[in-house]
Amino acid sequence: MQVKNFQNQKPIIGVIYLPPTLGYPNHPGMNQLVEHALEDLEVLKRCGVDGALLENENDRPYSVLASSGTIASMSVAASKILEHCDGIELGAEFLINDPEASLAIAKASSCSFIRTDYFVDRMSREEYGGEMRIVPRAVMEYKKSLKADDISFFSDIQVKYATMLEQKCLGESAKQAHEFGSDGAVISGKITGVPPQVADLEEARRGCDQIPLIIGSGLSFENLEELLPACDGAIVGTSFFKEGNRMDYERIAPFMDRVRVIRG
Repeated sequence: MQVKNFQNQKPIIGVIYLPPTLGYPNHPGMNQLVEHALEDLEVLKRCGVDGALLENENDRPYSVLASSGTIASMSVAASKILEHCDGIELGAEFLINDPEASLAIAKASSCSFIRTDYFVDRMSREEYGGEMRIVPRAVMEYKKSLKADDISFFSDIQVKYATMLEQKCLGESAKQAHEFGSDGAVISGKITGVPPQVADLEEARRGCDQIPLIIGSGLSFENLEELLPACDGAIVGTSFFKEGNRMDYERIAPFMDRVRVIRG
């Protein structure tokens, strides 16, 4: 199934971890923040990756909702980075749960997609105050108010690290995500770097075959041949990183070579 805003079948999206944003103690300044991201982007471009997702991974401790400083930082950074994308699709995700902020960043900077961890599933993160806010109808009304129909909206289902507060299979979550307007259901393993099982992807597909399924964690050179045929795309971080969570050409180039073989 084709993924909205991506030309290739089974697009691969590399995750770029931004340095701390405005308001965090270790914020390096906007020029250095952008330069950091551009260095990673250049590696992704050389390897033929289809997209890059900007995340505020280094804003520690995380906040549930975005600050004005983070929204400003990510919007400015994305605008500048987009000038150098040369065909790579650029997206944004605020961590940990503010899809409206991600949409605003994407709209302001002309990004083509966002990801959000929480959308249709009632889930809890005790370290962040318990149940995560989900208001899918309001989020989509906000997206419409931004005139952001051209921005792809990728939403996790039963996301890693969180505890489900309702009995629901992956297929039902995928169906609900589609019904509320998501452009792709992101399926992850239990933690960062751990992949979902093929059975998880099959279960989601049985529940809704009208929405692209995107692997959100754990896709690697070693499991590509097993997992990539079962999904419609993937967001990749850990498998692309060397020390310091920076892009590693020596890891990514052979990964993408194998992707192209699997695509045929």
